[in-house]
Amino acid sequence: MTTVQFNYQHVSGSQDLENYTKEKLQTIFDRYNWVTRADVFFITEKTSSDDTGMIAQIRLSAPGPRLFAEESTDTFHGSVNKVIDQLKTQCEKRKSTIITHS
Repeated sequence: MTTVQFNYQHVSGSQDLENYTKEKLQTIFDRYNWVTRADVFFITEKTSSDDTGMIAQIRLSAPGPRLFAEESTDTFHGSVNKVIDQLKTQCEKRKSTIITHS
């Protein structure tokens, strides 16, 4: 089982947001069994635009350097979606460099 750790900065925790994020991360965990942990950070930031400020950062522990993505949109759910898309791309690139020994 893959560990998911949530961290909140300047925002209160949300079970709904955690469940949503875990559900999205599950697609990565199912496809890339070498991902062992996800650290999720939710941060609010005052910005000059109404379209940003809800920041989601996700760091994945996997063989080699950690995978990391960050997005800022007007909702945490939107930020999570964009981060997951970035991480899927990074995982695909990493998968092509991992040599499996059988």
